[in-house]
Amino acid sequence: MAARPRLVGLLLILPTALQLSGCATATSAPPSGGPPAPVPQSTPAGGISAAQRAQGALEGMLMGAMIGMQGGPIGAAIGAGTMLIVGAVTGRSPLGGMGGGGGGGGGGPYDPDPVEAEREAQVEEDLEKEVARGDVLEDQIQDELQRQEQLLHQIDQQEKTQASADKAINETLTEEELAARADPRTAPEPPKDRDLPLSIFDESRGVIPAKSWDNDKDIAVVKRSLDADRDGKPEEVRYFDEKSGVLIRKEQDRDYDGRIDAWTVYEKDQVVARKIDGNGDGKPDSWEVYASGRMTSREIDRDGDGVRDAFYSYSGDALVEEKHDSNNDGKPDLVVSYENRVRVRSLEDSDKDGKIDTWTTYQVVEGQEVMARTERDADKNGSPDVFETYATQKGRPVLARREEDKNGDGKIDVTSVYENGKLVRREIADPDLTPL
Repeated sequence: MAARPRLVGLLLILPTALQLSGCATATSAPPSGGPPAPVPQSTPAGGISAAQRAQGALEGMLMGAMIGMQGGPIGAAIGAGTMLIVGAVTGRSPLGGMGGGGGGGGGGPYDPDPVEAEREAQVEEDLEKEVARGDVLEDQIQDELQRQEQLLHQIDQQEKTQASADKAINETLTEEELAARADPRTAPEPPKDRDLPLSIFDESRGVIPAKSWDNDKDIAVVKRSLDADRDGKPEEVRYFDEKSGVLIRKEQDRDYDGRIDAWTVYEKDQVVARKIDGNGDGKPDSWEVYASGRMTSREIDRDGDGVRDAFYSYSGDALVEEKHDSNNDGKPDLVVSYENRVRVRSLEDSDKDGKIDTWTTYQVVEGQEVMARTERDADKNGSPDVFETYATQKGRPVLARREEDKNGDGKIDVTSVYENGKLVRREIADPDLTPL
């Protein structure tokens, strides 16, 4: 219990300690001997205010007493006294910060460093600039994505419109006209260009050097490219003559693999020729020629070896002849002729020796195209010596008669007659040929 008076006495000397430290309010006697008049507390310029010292002393004393209580009453008294003096001198509370709860209300040595404050302000400004720049970039990206979405939507609408137009046309055609369009023996029409707005093309100007396109002289062109998927590789490029403004050439990437695979040539806005790379090796393997709105010829490299081996010729709107060179020797080994889209005859080099040795004629029976007669050169002298005639049974040709010139004198020596494809009789004109 002896410690309590000590603690009370310590609390009683608090005003004196504060006065000694310059933190308490001073008094002075008035000239008239009346009650002492308060003297305003002084705060050194740039120093610690009296209020801060008093608050620091009070908070220090309380904190010291609380800490010292772990050592008993004496410890509490010693702790309170020690921390009171420290708080009064420094003006700081052991709780942290300046006394008086103001945290530096008087300014001075505890104010933030001006250089550090300026540096922090600069960092803050730089951060704000970066954020602003990122916002601008994000807006630009969003604008570009929106533009691409609009472009794809516009193209999609164009394709839907074209499809609707094609459907409307087909609905007005007769069954015969639709069949003719599907018939491979009908001369194809040139591919039709989609009517796309110029705004979706990237435009540039240039000069095509002579001989680049089988052109005799340089051509000044306006080049319009369409890169719908924005991969840097256009799906379609259109070239216009700079002077006349007419379309003269078009290049396409039809399978969207990043490589051009179709080249179309125009004259007076009409398709006159087209080359196609069908196997994706970067080289044409199909060559087409057009006139008066129809294909007139087509040549194909079927095996991709660089040699054209199939040839088709058209007259008007129908196929009239096709030739095939299956061994790539430069000579056709099969020639087929058509009339009114019906196969009428064929010539064949069956042994691929460069000479035609089989001639076949066809007829239409009950709406079906069937073989009617075949002539063959069996002795390879350039003239036919075997003649076979066919009958039609259930839509299929069946051998009915065979005539043979055995000695090459131009006269039939042996005649064989068949029924249902089986030999029933043989006639021999030259007795020297018996027995056969």
